[in-house]
Amino acid sequence: MQEFIYYNASGLDFPISEQIFVTSNIEETKNKDFLISNSKEVDCELTAQEIDFYIKNSQDSLSNKIKNVSKLYEIAATKYDFAQDISYSQEVSNEVLLITSNQEDTDLFISKAKSEDIELFSINEEILKSISGHIGNLQVIVDDEGEDVTLNVSQIVWFDAKQMGLNQSGTFDPNLSSIEEVIQTLKQNISSYSYKKFTTYDQNICQYHGRREEICSKCEEVCPTVAITKDDKTKTLGFSQIDCHGCGGCVSVCPSGAIDYAPTNKESLFEMSKFYKETHPLIIPEKMNMLDLEISLKEGVLPFAVEGEKFLHEASLLTLLQISGSQVIFYSDFISKGTGDVIRILNDIYQKKYGKDAVLVAMDIEELELALKEVSFVEDSYFNFNQDTLKKREIFSHRLQKLVGNENLGVVTTGEHVHYGKVEVKEVNCTLCLVCVGACNVGALIADAKDNTLRLNPSLCTSCGYCEVSCPEKDCLTIKRDIIELEPSWFKDSVLAQDTLFACVECGKEFATSKSIAKIAAMMAPIFSSDPVKERSLYCCADCKPKIMMQSYFDQKNQGLNNAR
Repeated sequence: MQEFIYYNASGLDFPISEQIFVTSNIEETKNKDFLISNSKEVDCELTAQEIDFYIKNSQDSLSNKIKNVSKLYEIAATKYDFAQDISYSQEVSNEVLLITSNQEDTDLFISKAKSEDIELFSINEEILKSISGHIGNLQVIVDDEGEDVTLNVSQIVWFDAKQMGLNQSGTFDPNLSSIEEVIQTLKQNISSYSYKKFTTYDQNICQYHGRREEICSKCEEVCPTVAITKDDKTKTLGFSQIDCHGCGGCVSVCPSGAIDYAPTNKESLFEMSKFYKETHPLIIPEKMNMLDLEISLKEGVLPFAVEGEKFLHEASLLTLLQISGSQVIFYSDFISKGTGDVIRILNDIYQKKYGKDAVLVAMDIEELELALKEVSFVEDSYFNFNQDTLKKREIFSHRLQKLVGNENLGVVTTGEHVHYGKVEVKEVNCTLCLVCVGACNVGALIADAKDNTLRLNPSLCTSCGYCEVSCPEKDCLTIKRDIIELEPSWFKDSVLAQDTLFACVECGKEFATSKSIAKIAAMMAPIFSSDPVKERSLYCCADCKPKIMMQSYFDQKNQGLNNAR
């Protein structure tokens, strides 16, 4: 396989690396396998349209252009190598349901679709009750004179479709495009329907999975379809990849990093970011049609192409910021809730540290022109380390710690969709039962057996609150929510509570904290006050407790026998 190809019918007016096969004749690409191409006309594994966008608009010197074109091919190859977006196919029959409330719409659609290979059924919207399933396997429940009847179809055409239909894959509204386009889509899906895996999921660090109470379900809240659902009885999430649009909004709001973006995961972003050292990254989602953009890219600006605009979170953006050593431009006509919170948080941090924004958001061409003029390198902001094995929170913590250094930059508030916080413990009420440690699945709360302490690393805390609802003690554990303290102690383990170990009064083995024994004794001693052995058992380990109780039983029994004699 030839890895890289550059095809342009008009040719290329400057030389590029010999590793890239260059041609102006499309016939030379036939019956050949390529990994990365600049053009969709070439059969390849991945098309990198940012290459032509860069060539057409960059003001870089010729030597830098040659280097950067090669760099863009390498970036695309890295993205391909790390991608986990597995492709799947779904069988789709020709059974299509037409839903309207207007007979004229019905007649018009039928007249245009009658010559196509489509088996069409139609119902009036008034009898529709519910829609479930996905393209190729849709269940539509209708009211048939008071009885529920289920219609099984592969696709749905719904004029002025309600959200109930648009949530699932396989529903199309002609009023959002045209009847002709919808019919063409229906036919294409019948012949071949494929979809990709857009998300990966680690339930071990999920803030919803398996918990007694609902602490977090942000991913399900922001999902625009039924791609993510939750079961409140079992506290489990369900993922339907076929219904996923690939927007990535769930990734940016996931507090722990349990959900990652399969096409460009955190490992991929890290490796791609390495190519942006000493450049000005310009993030452009696919939907922004970069090939139609005619804009002057000043020297050093290098496009960073992404599929969706919603999956970038604080760790991925700070990685790109620090490795590039520059401000980052984000060109998108829509910023998701999670990414919007992240950008605001990072800008607040950069303003406190460097006196300038981290991310320059441009939502139209005029704002993009201004951002391209403004973007600059951030002095002393470069930092990199091997973050391959680290989770999202750990990456952000390590990078932010480097940014803060030994300074005290004050406090920044986090947002509605991105949460940080600080656990506080009233030590006098803490028995070091460590229930809170068991409740924390991101490693923010830990127990240190060396000195019998409960410790917190605030920089890892997601402020989920599960430790708070799990703590059995009254007036003991609380959370100071939605803050990041930009000072050194925020990134270090701090002692929340400490105690000595209590030694068994029988064998001398240390088996519990002194506070826990004192608490149990305070509750039970009055009840056992008439029985010295039971009262003593409160201060015994698990091995000695049954021994002294059994010995007491035999002593009493023997004493009874002796008295009887």
